[in-house]
Amino acid sequence: MAFNTKRRGKLTYYYRGEEPLFSHLVTEEQPDGDLKIYFAGFTGGESATRNLGLSETACMDPEREIPLVFRTWEAWLREAGLCQSLEAIDFIEMHVFGCQPKSPNPMVDPAGFAAERERLRRAYARAYGGYFRERLPAHGLPARFTVHLTDVPDPAASYEFYATALLQRSRR
Repeated sequence: MAFNTKRRGKLTYYYRGEEPLFSHLVTEEQPDGDLKIYFAGFTGGESATRNLGLSETACMDPEREIPLVFRTWEAWLREAGLCQSLEAIDFIEMHVFGCQPKSPNPMVDPAGFAAERERLRRAYARAYGGYFRERLPAHGLPARFTVHLTDVPDPAASYEFYATALLQRSRR
């Protein structure tokens, strides 16, 4: 499905549908021709399953979910005609909403709930750190990494990401 676009000055909005709720990507043209890219908040659970057309949903599994977020963002960059790979961009900042465990119930099993929350934190640290180390080793790390502990509407997701990056056209 191709993105609809709307351009206003140095901003271009990439969205789907006739009455969108948000833009998947927003680009901001820089004076030197580079593009600052704002990625929509996104989960590797039901959101990635829907956007990538997957048959299986990752559920409360950061090590599967996090690569799916990046894979979807990469697909959006290609669909928008901005670049072919995340290799072409540099992430500036990442903001993450960490979800509470879906089970066990903290009222019934507080120790189990605390253990599951700790498991998610460890798995998230491995998956996020490993992603940049293994898949984008030539890149630097984002300057800001903020985790907000909350929950998101996606019942399968353990985390929701949004990010800002730079496509450095002037480097080419």
